[in-house]
Amino acid sequence: MPSLKALRTRIASVKSTQKITSAMKMVAASKLRRAQLQAEAARPYAERMERMVNALSASVAGSPNAPPLLIGTGKDQVHLLIAVTADRGLAGAFNTNIGRATRLAARKLESEGKTVKILTVGRKGRDYLRRELSSRLVEGISYAGKKRLEFSDAEAIGIRVTQMLAAGEIDVATLIYNRFKSVIAQEVTEQQIIPAPPPPAGQTADTSGASYDFEPDEETILARLLPQALSIQMYRALLESAAGEHGARMAAMDNATRNAGDMIKRLSQNYNRARQANITRELIEIISGAEAL
Repeated sequence: MPSLKALRTRIASVKSTQKITSAMKMVAASKLRRAQLQAEAARPYAERMERMVNALSASVAGSPNAPPLLIGTGKDQVHLLIAVTADRGLAGAFNTNIGRATRLAARKLESEGKTVKILTVGRKGRDYLRRELSSRLVEGISYAGKKRLEFSDAEAIGIRVTQMLAAGEIDVATLIYNRFKSVIAQEVTEQQIIPAPPPPAGQTADTSGASYDFEPDEETILARLLPQALSIQMYRALLESAAGEHGARMAAMDNATRNAGDMIKRLSQNYNRARQANITRELIEIISGAEAL
C-alpha cells in the first residue's frame, strides 16, 4: 500500500485537476449558449438557400453553359473532402468522430478508383488525418486564438474551394462536420456542396410553372449568388461545429469532474484505512512495550 505522504500528494493532485475540469466546464457552458443561438439562427436561411441551389441544379441539368459551381466539371474523379473540427481538444470524441468519418470516406472513394484531396479546418482534424492520409492533405486552416467566427472566415474557405474548382484541381467537394443537436449529442454530417445535388425524392422546386425576368441578367446573378451560397454552407458548418464543440467539451469536463470526485473518495478511504492501520500498529507496539516492562 502507498505511504500516507504519497496518498496525500495524490489526493491534492486530483483535487487540483478537479478544479481545472470544473472551471473548463463552466467556461464551455458560458460559451455554448451564444454559439447555440448563432447556429440555430443560421439554419433556416442556410437550409432555404440549399434547397434553392438544389432546385437550380435540377433545372439546368444537362446544360453545357451551366456554372461549374452548380453542376461541377462534369467529371467524378477528384474528390475534395472538407473536414471541419476544433482547434482544441478535451472535447470527448468530437474531433475523433470527424477524423474517422473523413478517413472512411477517403478509403471508400479510393477503393472506387477516385483521387482524394483533403482540406482541414481546425488543428485537431489536421493532426488526426496527418497520421494516415498526409499525402492527401492539400491545406490546413486554423482559427486558433480567434474569439468569434465571422462570415468572412467562411467566405475565405469558399474562395479557396472555388479557385480549386476553376483550376480543374477538383470535381466534387463534400463538407464533413458535426451538426449540433443537443448539449450531449452531435451528428456527423456529410454534405455535398459541389456539384449541387438534386432535391431529395418528394421535394419539388418552388417554380410552379412561373416565368421570371432577370435583372441585370441570369449569368450575372448566378455569378454573385452561387459563391455566396457556397460561403453560407461553409458558415453554417463552422457555426454548427463551434456549438457542438462547446457542448461536447462541457459534457466531457462534467464527466471528468465527477470521475475526479469518485477518485478522491476512493483515495480518501485508502488514506483513512492506512492512517488507522498505522495508529493501531503504534498502539500495539506501545502496549507490547509496556507489558514487557
